[in-house]
Amino acid sequence: MLRSIHIIFVGIVIFLAACSGSKDPRNKPAPLVEFEARMSIKTVWSAEVGPAKDYIFEPAQVGDSIFAASANGNIIRLNSANGQQNWKVNTRLPLTAGVGADSSTLAVAGEKGAIFAYDLDGRLRWTMQASSEILAAPAVGAGVVVVRSVDNHIAAYDSETGKRRWVINRTLPPLMLRSTAGMVIASNHVFVGLPGGKLIAIDLANGNVRWEATVAEPRGSTELERVADVSGKPVVIGSDICASAYQGRVACFDMYSGVMRWGKKLSTDTGLGVDGRFVFAVDDKDTVQAFSRNAGLNEWKTDTLAYRRLSGPVSYGQAVVVADSKGYVHFLSREDGTYLARASTDSSGVSAAPIVAGPNIIFQTKAGKVIAFSIS
Repeated sequence: MLRSIHIIFVGIVIFLAACSGSKDPRNKPAPLVEFEARMSIKTVWSAEVGPAKDYIFEPAQVGDSIFAASANGNIIRLNSANGQQNWKVNTRLPLTAGVGADSSTLAVAGEKGAIFAYDLDGRLRWTMQASSEILAAPAVGAGVVVVRSVDNHIAAYDSETGKRRWVINRTLPPLMLRSTAGMVIASNHVFVGLPGGKLIAIDLANGNVRWEATVAEPRGSTELERVADVSGKPVVIGSDICASAYQGRVACFDMYSGVMRWGKKLSTDTGLGVDGRFVFAVDDKDTVQAFSRNAGLNEWKTDTLAYRRLSGPVSYGQAVVVADSKGYVHFLSREDGTYLARASTDSSGVSAAPIVAGPNIIFQTKAGKVIAFSIS
């Protein structure tokens, strides 16, 4: 769904638009660069969960377990060290998003807005119905499951009982990305990126919006030019929360007040990667960029992966890692963006950003392979 880019014409029809240069036939994917590897990567384990189809599924880590889901309704629990499957369940309904999990609850979203919550042993706790389709993984934590549906309703449900605690209805712009803009829970708040370029902080206890910040300001003479939606999942590091937007910017804010610390113009339809020194982003032409975390200074950028439809980036040791639509995983130096190593998953490609679990970095492909790599 991301990188196509799909646009929703609110209330009337869903259509496809070549908003990103990655779909322009004149912009062919950059060929793979030859280089001398400076890092050795090995495959630690792999498992099968099922295909993603037209959706994007993110694995989730809790302790020493990895949880993954697929469009055919499968949910699996794997040991993060060796990939051993602990259990597998099937929702008996096609899924559209997942997995969200904390130390006691995991949640996924199903067809037409169905929500499923399980305990970590795979026992179904409850099912509920959201107001419309859900494309982003639920946010789970602090005793609640929070979902945002494509009609821009944000609702929180009790993790144990499924009772709805609160709901917020936000106005939709005329056009928006059909994307998986996610949410993150921290400090008893859920931080939600929205169509129209807004980032909001919601009190988990009562649903009050504590602050609202602007990641992107819609601009342009046409509605298509004015699409400026927050993309990917906001990321929290220290007292900062950082987010990015399509036809907008990458920006970091004070997590408690919403005051912007810095912002840089950038158009992206994937999320960010962060570590103690850098904020990493992939723009809509698949240029990988690094900014200083404290001040937003441009540290480096590389266009050697242009138009390869990259996943969101993640910091992993001395590397920043992205995967592409052909299934290749690229390990770039976090210091200067030069190549360190390359690995391969499968030819179906990787859409969701990888996750780091201990010494391993874990990917889920569109064909349904969950694969762990590590530095050998």
